[in-house]
Amino acid sequence: MSGEPVDEHAADATAGRDAFPVLREAEFDEFVDAVGAARHRGGPLTVSGAPGAGKTTLVESVARRFAADGGRVLRAVSSQSETDLPFSGLHQLLRPVRGRIDALPPRQRRALYTAFGLAEHSEAPEPMLIGIAVLTLLSDVAVDQPLLLVVDDAHWTDHASLDALSFVARRLADEPVTVVIVTRDGALPRLGSRGPAIHLGPLVPEAAERLLDLQPQAPTGRTRARILEDAEGNALALAELARAAAEHPRTSYRRTTHPRTPYDTDGPLPVTDRLERIYAARLAALPPTTRRALVQLATADTKDPSRTVLSWLPDIGDAVWAPAEEAGLVSRTGGRLRCGNPLSRIAMYHAAPVEERRAAHLELAELFRGQDPDRYAWHLAAATSGLSTHVAAELENVANRARHRSGYAAAAHMLERAADFHPGRGDTTRLLAAATGTAVLTGRLDSVERLAARTRASTDDPTAAVLAALQVGRLMTLTTSHNTAFGQLTRPAAALANTHPAAVLEALAAAAVVRFYSADPAQAHEIERLLSAVSAAPSHRTGDREPFLTDWVRVVTRPESTEPQVALRLPALITAASEHPGTLMLLAIAAWLLDETDLAVRAFDAALTSWTVQGPLPDGLGGIAALAYLEHGRWTRAQTACAELSAVASEVGLDHAAACAGATDGLLRALRGDAAGARAQARHALSLVDPVESRSVFALAHRALGTAAATEGDNETAYLHYRQLFDGPGDPVHYHLSYPALPELTSAAARGGHHEEAARIVDRAERSLEGAGPLSPRRAALVHLSRALLAPPNRAESHFTQALEAPVLARRPFEHAQTLLAYGEWLRRRRRIVEARTALAEAEGIFRRLGARPGTARAHTELRAAGSQSNTPEPDAFADLTPQQQQIVRLAARGLTNREVAERMYLSPRTVSSHLYRAFPKLGITVRSQLRDVIEARTADSGLA
Repeated sequence: MSGEPVDEHAADATAGRDAFPVLREAEFDEFVDAVGAARHRGGPLTVSGAPGAGKTTLVESVARRFAADGGRVLRAVSSQSETDLPFSGLHQLLRPVRGRIDALPPRQRRALYTAFGLAEHSEAPEPMLIGIAVLTLLSDVAVDQPLLLVVDDAHWTDHASLDALSFVARRLADEPVTVVIVTRDGALPRLGSRGPAIHLGPLVPEAAERLLDLQPQAPTGRTRARILEDAEGNALALAELARAAAEHPRTSYRRTTHPRTPYDTDGPLPVTDRLERIYAARLAALPPTTRRALVQLATADTKDPSRTVLSWLPDIGDAVWAPAEEAGLVSRTGGRLRCGNPLSRIAMYHAAPVEERRAAHLELAELFRGQDPDRYAWHLAAATSGLSTHVAAELENVANRARHRSGYAAAAHMLERAADFHPGRGDTTRLLAAATGTAVLTGRLDSVERLAARTRASTDDPTAAVLAALQVGRLMTLTTSHNTAFGQLTRPAAALANTHPAAVLEALAAAAVVRFYSADPAQAHEIERLLSAVSAAPSHRTGDREPFLTDWVRVVTRPESTEPQVALRLPALITAASEHPGTLMLLAIAAWLLDETDLAVRAFDAALTSWTVQGPLPDGLGGIAALAYLEHGRWTRAQTACAELSAVASEVGLDHAAACAGATDGLLRALRGDAAGARAQARHALSLVDPVESRSVFALAHRALGTAAATEGDNETAYLHYRQLFDGPGDPVHYHLSYPALPELTSAAARGGHHEEAARIVDRAERSLEGAGPLSPRRAALVHLSRALLAPPNRAESHFTQALEAPVLARRPFEHAQTLLAYGEWLRRRRRIVEARTALAEAEGIFRRLGARPGTARAHTELRAAGSQSNTPEPDAFADLTPQQQQIVRLAARGLTNREVAERMYLSPRTVSSHLYRAFPKLGITVRSQLRDVIEARTADSGLA
């Protein structure tokens, strides 16, 4: 089996534990340095290499040094049979410290016990809560001594464990904890890209020569030359080929057309194929009783068999193991029985007759019956050659348990296996469809596409086919393939418009999400055409969900054309949906698009508070929550929403979701005055998308870049970026996200000599909005403010007045302060000093409470120019804190402990403590009780949180 992984203990045993680091001296030193660096930078340290390269031996050498220096090492070695057992790798890793779980906060304790299958809970634990539980546990353990976590053969580790470890590793910068992932080449590209990585290539010739010299019978002459040539620098191959040559000196390297032994070569072979031939030949030479015992051990597929498995195998002291131990196929040390390495286990397993393997699996299944239902089902399936309703049912039960523990990848795979075993075509389709829907929650588009294709191929039911396509389209909406996603959703919807309206509306709801991201007018026309077809269909029935989805699709597709009564129904609908967080999310999105930001934030708060987590993915337009919080003046909450979306999206490689988070965060940073951070975030977001397919990210990112330039006084660059939000004639690039930048564009234009062009854009914006229906109060206010910035002095005030009289702006603190500042500046230039001071002071206060430093500085400068003395602000120490520190201070001021704050913010308690330690001197306080005074003094007159 070329390319299968190897645990390199064989090289370690033969070469000597202290010699191998010398053979890999450069890599050893690099690894030691990287272990320390990984702790400070965050992210797992990945060690990769070909099978037999010496990965395990190198890591164990470093782990021994780490332990000798006073650290503690926790290890997990993954196996193929546990890949579909969610959190099995994490459970193995944390088993030595499992007793510390009871000291965790209650929610974290329940989540971790449920994930490990050690407790039952009515709801699946939130994946991020499981991650924070592991982070807190490791932080607690690391108080006693530094920790090194080693996950070997990680390409076989279950996805749930890897996701949790990746979550933890990114948050370990303040912890004496390092995570090391050992994997074969290219097996974990996303995980490996988040931290330092070490790749083990072939041994250099000098090291290969030395390794041969360290063998019990060092080869010489032509045999030595052939071993060096064939091993290609692979450490395990060098050791095993040398051993084979010593055992069969006359046949090991004789070329024959039909080799009688696997040691003969018939031309070049891949290293792992050659090694497997060696192991298979050793197995064939053993007594039958030993061979049978080895097949049993190989079937068990575990490095350290449990007591249950050991009771089934011959006793560890039985003479049956001696021939296998002499052949290097097993080891018996310290009362433990092990295969020599995974490649020898694989060779033994595949060399055995199929029926013998199935018999071993059946015996293991009976062994686990009643004790471990997941392993029972796994071995029962491996023992079954034909269709079986019973096996399918057991695998479906495994999937249900996995889903209940948030192990979605394992659940999807088990549902697919259940479909393979079920004799009924209808049930096969049902199971495949369930697998497809579950796979969506893993974020792995390739798996969803494959399962959807299998679902469609298994059935003639058009509804099942369209729902399978819908699952692919749902996930595609979070990628950058929006045109493909739109077609994936609308083609089957068009085919079913006359017969299955409910399925079509679900597809169109997802298609509307794509329309928002892309802002493609052609997509809007197609959605409207299909909505009309559904409404006119003879089979159209009005259920509870269909009218709601119809309205929602129309709001997302063309919010400016939505009938007024839709907005009027929102408050009652939000109240009625209080127990349904998924519906609340949809209502919140609709409210935001209709400029009902207060309602949107209320619904987002309720949804996110009561959300029963369906999986680790952002859903549809859920990222809009950050924009709603931004508009509502809750900038810290907006930044948290961006961080959560970014973490989840990057976890599963959903570039578009990550770009949305990055662009929104860039805008927040720019408004706060972090121009460099804003540019970095915006440019990264733009690098992830095609601007033609994602005008939403394009608009947000260029608004962030324009705002960053404006904060530095570069009005020409600011205008050029804001101008990108409108096409050549002046129409908006994005039908909803372009308009809020109108005042910013006109402000930069007025300062940079683009007055006439900006005026044309404002004119065109007003005409296009009026053409769609009555101008929304918010957009009318934005147009008035834009006109005021461009109008002659004798006409500006009426526009300022109309903008300020709009209640809708008063509910958006930044836009309100933006208008007050512009009006105050205009008043001061007209020598209306008293009025100017009033407007400027109010604007300055709002900007300060928001943490909008550029606005604060500009308002303060204008106040001084207006002769204001009493309103001169003292330095705002709170604003000097990082956004993350600000949120920690707010939560701590409410009386939350470090552990409670850590759980809220997905950080470790030590990280929270570190941030507070750095914040106290900046705030001029010395004890925690003073935090409340800081926050109350800052927000007493604002109500902002």
